[in-house]
Amino acid sequence: MDIVYASFERDPTAPAAGPGEANEVLDVLWAHAHPEDRLEHARARPGPHRLDLLLFLRSCSTPGPVHRAAALLRRSHAASPLLQRRYLQPTPASDRVDRAL
Repeated sequence: MDIVYASFERDPTAPAAGPGEANEVLDVLWAHAHPEDRLEHARARPGPHRLDLLLFLRSCSTPGPVHRAAALLRRSHAASPLLQRRYLQPTPASDRVDRAL
């Protein structure tokens, strides 16, 4: 099992996070996860400027867990009007997928 820390940066023009926002984002991630992402579990915690995520991914050799997590975040953001309204689009330089733990 690999654990990857990631986050979505909040759009500065978006309203403050509501009480159920973390669960809504987790629902979006699950809706857009592919079997090859090997997503097993996810946790989310909203902050004032970003939503922090811990993604628990089943291990496999390639692609690595950081790459799979970044792809899941980009795919989810591209497909979700909710994420597009509230969070900045992830880019390779700012995916906020820091490392596998």
